[in-house]
Amino acid sequence: MNKKTIWITGGSTGIGKALAIKFSSKGWNVAVSARREELLKELCNQYENITAFPLDVTHKENCFEVFNEIKSKYNNIDICFFSTGTWDPKKEKDIDVEQMEQVFKVNFFGTVNSIKAVEKYFKERKQGIITIVSSIAGYRGLPNSTGYGPSKSALNNLAESLYFDFKRFNVRVCLVSPGFIKTPMTDKNDFKMPFLKTTEYAANQIYDGLVNKKSFEIHFPKTLTITLKILSFLPSKIYFNLVGQLTKYQKK
Repeated sequence: MNKKTIWITGGSTGIGKALAIKFSSKGWNVAVSARREELLKELCNQYENITAFPLDVTHKENCFEVFNEIKSKYNNIDICFFSTGTWDPKKEKDIDVEQMEQVFKVNFFGTVNSIKAVEKYFKERKQGIITIVSSIAGYRGLPNSTGYGPSKSALNNLAESLYFDFKRFNVRVCLVSPGFIKTPMTDKNDFKMPFLKTTEYAANQIYDGLVNKKSFEIHFPKTLTITLKILSFLPSKIYFNLVGQLTKYQKK
């Protein structure tokens, strides 16, 4: 029986790296992509069934090239997990147009480039999972999040739109919405992060959601995400007052 294969972008650190290790431990072939080749090499040297395919997802043509390399090596790809992202909290407190453009270029259009590269393959194969990694920051507007939050909100909408398009081809589109996970990116935050979890915890939640369950959204930890989902349904006046009170310690 052939091993199953997953392609992970953003796989050199954080959730992507932890998920690569998780799937590897379960006997899957794991193709990992990221810009930092040295980190990918370190990961591959530790796990024999993880293979590096360096990639900058902001280059659309490279996404096609790398995916073709992965297809040539493994023939069948069962899951694509697109988790490339960027975040600079120091530049999020003001309207920094250049920063916002860069965030969307990586977080949103980098994901779109990756999905476009696999679109024809999955529609012709008529099975598989395309996974889009968003964030709880995409549920509704938050303070000091002029680029990151909107980019994740756009991914939420994209995932819902693509769900209908790919379902006709028996392909599952899945949205992943993590809470606060300790990664090099969240280490930049200068505020207390409630219910902070490890990348291993995140990988376990995602693996279970992708392999053992069929739901559209994988969100965790539930204590935080369900609370935020309830908040997102509140009228704007109530929502602004509550979030303002909860985050007032951030105000200057």
